[in-house]
Amino acid sequence: QVQLVESGGGLAQPGGSLRLSCRASGRIDSFGTISWHRQAPGYQRELVASITGGGRTNYVDDVKGRFIISRDLAKDTIDLQMDSLKPEDSAVYYCYASTIILKSAMAFHKYQGVWGQGTLVTVSS
Repeated sequence: QVQLVESGGGLAQPGGSLRLSCRASGRIDSFGTISWHRQAPGYQRELVASITGGGRTNYVDDVKGRFIISRDLAKDTIDLQMDSLKPEDSAVYYCYASTIILKSAMAFHKYQGVWGQGTLVTVSS
């Protein structure tokens, strides 16, 4: 069973920055789409940004120009760089993999529809 683990959340001031990372419980060989979603109290979970295995990225209008999603091959993570943070960015941020293939010494393992546990981002002065 694969796990996705988010890290990097915390408290930031308005206008500040945070960098979130999503790590799988194994070495990533390839993936379909990995995305970051967020859910604020009383609101539905919403897509923030996504990246395909081919490197194509997509962003919700509210974060365009402020957030960047990327794959860090050295760290084997999918990161979300968040700049110019606003109080309304406060939420629990989740990593999601539509399809992810992990490589072990002996085999490849394919998983679909995997969510992380989330990391809390609070933007406040």
